[in-house]
Amino acid sequence: MSIRLSFSIAFIITLIFIATAFLFEYVLMLEACPLCILERVVIMTLSAIFLIGLLHNPKHSLVRRLYGQILATASLVGLFVAGRHAWLQSLPKDQSPECGEGLNYWVNTLPMNEVIKKIFAGEGDCVEIAWQFAGFTIPQWSFIVFAVFFLYGVKVFIKGR
Repeated sequence: MSIRLSFSIAFIITLIFIATAFLFEYVLMLEACPLCILERVVIMTLSAIFLIGLLHNPKHSLVRRLYGQILATASLVGLFVAGRHAWLQSLPKDQSPECGEGLNYWVNTLPMNEVIKKIFAGEGDCVEIAWQFAGFTIPQWSFIVFAVFFLYGVKVFIKGR
């Protein structure tokens, strides 16, 4: 399979996930928590990388390996965020974090390093399981997708194709 075809398929997959996220938010009215928003940002970043790679269609193995490294790194960020989110959802109710003021308040009133700390500490919104499919929550599905993209990035990095 050519790199252009695999980047095209991956780009379409990321678009499906972005569309699904907006469907959940605007049709099913499931409000995105701070960690959900970060997961979306990572998916959008991966989507942009796949689109650039698709348009660029790198021929040289070294450039393809660079794409693989970038994809693997971005996917690792997604794995961390989705893993943290899934872990927060798995906590017993008495150990889960309480609802806070919300992301908009944090961004407008706190320094950025404090906002990042609060996001990863989680809040009540992040532990709520609002939707499941085949027994997996949204963060668990996100983790699986990021793992697949990470493995693909590693493959491209190692093989250069």
